[in-house]
Amino acid sequence: MGEVHHETVYFSGHVQGVGFRYSVLQVAKEFDVAGFVANLADGRVHLEAEGRKDDVTAFIEAVQEKMPGYIRKLERTNRKRPAEFRGFAIK
Repeated sequence: MGEVHHETVYFSGHVQGVGFRYSVLQVAKEFDVAGFVANLADGRVHLEAEGRKDDVTAFIEAVQEKMPGYIRKLERTNRKRPAEFRGFAIK
């Protein structure tokens, strides 16, 4: 597939124990993205997503719209890189 847009996102707030990862997985089904979502020991949720830039951006915005009362802070980094994932999963 060559180079894809890749984003690493860390969500902070009340994001564990509330179905956050499952909700992210459901939203991912609506977009042409690949990657994973996982809880971290420090209470944050880690998201890796790759695909076309427009798809990845819209996916992350849709996650924010679906879980607005739970997300207090969002840290995002992005870059172009070779595709690494197939499908989207909860880790």
